[in-house]
Amino acid sequence: MRWPWKRHTQAPAVADLEALETWLSPLLQKLDGRGRAQLARKAAQQLRRSQQQRIRAQVNPDGSPFEARKPRDLRGKRGRIKQRMFEKLKMARYLKARGTPQQAVIGFAGRVSRIARIHQYGLKDRAQNSAPEVRYAKRRLLGLTKDDISNLQSQLGGLLLDT
Repeated sequence: MRWPWKRHTQAPAVADLEALETWLSPLLQKLDGRGRAQLARKAAQQLRRSQQQRIRAQVNPDGSPFEARKPRDLRGKRGRIKQRMFEKLKMARYLKARGTPQQAVIGFAGRVSRIARIHQYGLKDRAQNSAPEVRYAKRRLLGLTKDDISNLQSQLGGLLLDT
């Protein structure tokens, strides 16, 4: 299976990540490359699960709800009208987790990375080619919460102390 990792959106929670890195670095020095890769893979998978749950709940990392969609007149539309945003983005097919000895990466792969980037940073885009350009609301799809960091510390600390 080929994963297009060149196009992904990363969450910029730099201060929290630096604190986690300084806490983990002495413990990680004890592991070999294979052990670090396995540990990073487990951490990335755990983070992906928490990001999926947060996207499903339509909540930003700071706990505030996503800004609601703009109301649209859909009387003439046939079939199901979607109520929740990003229903497919949270699937593992699009939200990828990868771990190497140097890093753990969570990001969107493929064409959906463009949609995720627009919503993550609140950029301008067109819904369709003929539609006017609209600035989308900022909806933080990826980001670390305090619970994510504490869960990572407890899980990784437990794994590292067992080895």
